[in-house]
Amino acid sequence: MIMDFDTPGASMRDMAAVDPRLTVFEAKPDAPGAQVLEARLENGVKVFDLEASVIRWSILPGETVEAYAYNGQVPGPTLRVTEGDRVRINVTNRLPESTTVHWHGLILPNDMDGPAEITQAPIEPGGTYAYEYTVGQHGTYFYHTHDHVDRQQSLGLYGALIIDPKDPANEIPADLEYTVQLQEWLKRERLTYPSMPMEGGFPNFFTINGKAYPSTETIRMKLGQTLKVRFVCSHTTAIHPMHIHGGPFQVAAVDGETLAESARYLADTVNVGPGQRFDVLWQAQRPGKWLLHCHIPHHTTNNKRRDGRGWRADAGNRGRVLSDLGAGNG
Repeated sequence: MIMDFDTPGASMRDMAAVDPRLTVFEAKPDAPGAQVLEARLENGVKVFDLEASVIRWSILPGETVEAYAYNGQVPGPTLRVTEGDRVRINVTNRLPESTTVHWHGLILPNDMDGPAEITQAPIEPGGTYAYEYTVGQHGTYFYHTHDHVDRQQSLGLYGALIIDPKDPANEIPADLEYTVQLQEWLKRERLTYPSMPMEGGFPNFFTINGKAYPSTETIRMKLGQTLKVRFVCSHTTAIHPMHIHGGPFQVAAVDGETLAESARYLADTVNVGPGQRFDVLWQAQRPGKWLLHCHIPHHTTNNKRRDGRGWRADAGNRGRVLSDLGAGNG
């Protein structure tokens, strides 16, 4: 993308930095994202409330971004429901611009799908829209904005939607599970811009579940246990070849669809593109600290910068999986 004299003003505004004066909430430095949001039951309908606003979010100690967030966290809260549930999600807009929510990969009524000006009028600042539908699938899905998408999704408006099967026999069994949501950020001269695949818009920070290493979480397991990792490429800029050390994993589901046993395959790296989801099964075969990371080397660093000890690079899209023999380490 090249800006010229014909570039619309609205497009240029979508590429602008977030005004720090618009932040309504500053999350604690160690605040986690993607926390499970409990539903309340109203006449048999599971009801969730989402509120979009501008917040200040910590991705590393001493490093914050101005983010667009659902319920004050990045990623937004995880919605977990069961196949067959009737759900209602009330979305309130506290952003300085209109927004909507799209339920990525779901089969639902057209007016619940979320694209602004296509299936609904945008939710204006201060407005609320109720999405209601019956969940007819199971697997790993996610939700994200579908208005000013290149700006709002780049700034954090997305979250996991995990749908458990109605029949437990259709579940992909594992001892533990962990969802990995990937995002890129552009921070320049203390301002946060929506990162985009264009000159001057490429990201310089990379996060897993809203945090960069060493602020990423550690998954603790016992030797022989199986971990289900749900990879979700929440952002719109890059394909991330996600890799787990310590042995291959089995690819068990793609984009919410469980693969037949005969179609599953072993790999140690899977390319997760924007909007894609992969469920993989990894077994702890040896004790130790095993790394989970994006295999693009640049994506494992964050904004190489100078401090008093010289140049340094903080690790970006990296996490740790620990497998231990000792009791109590599960």
